[in-house]
Amino acid sequence: MARTDPPVQPIELDCADISVTQQMTRWLSHLRAERRLSPKTLEAYARDVRQCLAFLAGHWGAPVTLDAFAALEASDVRAFMAMRRADAIGGRSLMRALAGLRSFGRFLEREGKGKVGALSAIRAPKVAKSLPKPIHMDAAKRFADADERAGEERETWILMRDAAVMALLYGSGLRISEALGLKRRDVPKPGEGDVLIVTGKGNKTRMVPVLQNVLQLIADYAAVCPHQLGPTGPMFVGARGGPLSPRIIQLTMERLRGALGLPDSATPHALRHSFATHLLSRGGDLRAIQELLGHASLSTTQIYTGIDSERLLEVYRSAHPRG
Repeated sequence: MARTDPPVQPIELDCADISVTQQMTRWLSHLRAERRLSPKTLEAYARDVRQCLAFLAGHWGAPVTLDAFAALEASDVRAFMAMRRADAIGGRSLMRALAGLRSFGRFLEREGKGKVGALSAIRAPKVAKSLPKPIHMDAAKRFADADERAGEERETWILMRDAAVMALLYGSGLRISEALGLKRRDVPKPGEGDVLIVTGKGNKTRMVPVLQNVLQLIADYAAVCPHQLGPTGPMFVGARGGPLSPRIIQLTMERLRGALGLPDSATPHALRHSFATHLLSRGGDLRAIQELLGHASLSTTQIYTGIDSERLLEVYRSAHPRG
C-alpha cells in the first residue's frame, strides 16, 4: 500500500509576496499529487526556488512579486546560477535548481500567471558523465557476512542486522531507503515466499524477488533482536528499537571497506549498482533489470551497459596480442 504523505505546509517567505508563496504551495502540492515526486525531490525543488527568490529580492532590492518573476531576464538567472556556483555547488545541483525553477515557471504559465521565458533561454550546465562503480562480486558477498565484523565490540544482533540489510541491498538491488522502509509483514519467512513489495521513489510500488538465503539472514536477525518486531513496525530497528537510520549502514560499510581494502566508492548504493552490473554481465535482460531497479526510464538503466563495455574493453586490451 502506498504511503499517505501529510499535506504541503503553506510557504512563508520574507523575500516574496503572498501571491508568490501561495503559488509555490500549490505547485508543490501538484508535483506530489500529480507527478508523484518523492518527498526529497520536493524538498530540494522548494529549497532551490526559495534560494532563487531570496537572491532576486536582494538583486532587485524588493520582495519578488508574480509580475516581477514573470518579467525575469536571462541575465538575472545567470547571476543566480553564478552565485550558486561561487558557493561551490556542483553541476548536478545547478541542473536540478534550473529544473525546479523551470517547473515552477511552467506551473505559473498553466495557471495564467505569466510566462517566464528567461528560464527556457538558459542552457543547462554541463555535467561530467561518470559510471557507477560496482563492488567486485566476492567483496559484495563479504559485506553480507556478519563474521567479517567478529572483532568489533558490538552486540551480535546488531552485526546480524547489518549483514541482513547489506545482503538485501545486493541480493535484491534495493535502495537503502527501500530496504529500511520495509515493515515486518512485508518480508516473508524462509520457504513461505520469494517476493518483496517495495515502495520506491514517488511512492511507487514494485515486486522484487528475494533470495532464500537473504530471507534466512533476516529471519536469523529477527530471532535474536531484543526488540519487539510487530507486523506493522519496521523490519530493521536501531539499538533502541526505533527505525534504523541509513547513516548506521553507511558507517558500517565505511568500517568494512577499510578492512577489505576497498575505495570510498564502496557505499550502500554501490551494492545496488553491483546487483545490476553483475546481473547484466551474466546475461540479464536490460528491461528486466529496469523493472527490478524501479527505474522509470530505460535510459537510466542503460548506464550499466557502459560499465559492462568498459570491462570488456579492459579484457580486450590486456589479452589481445597487440593490446
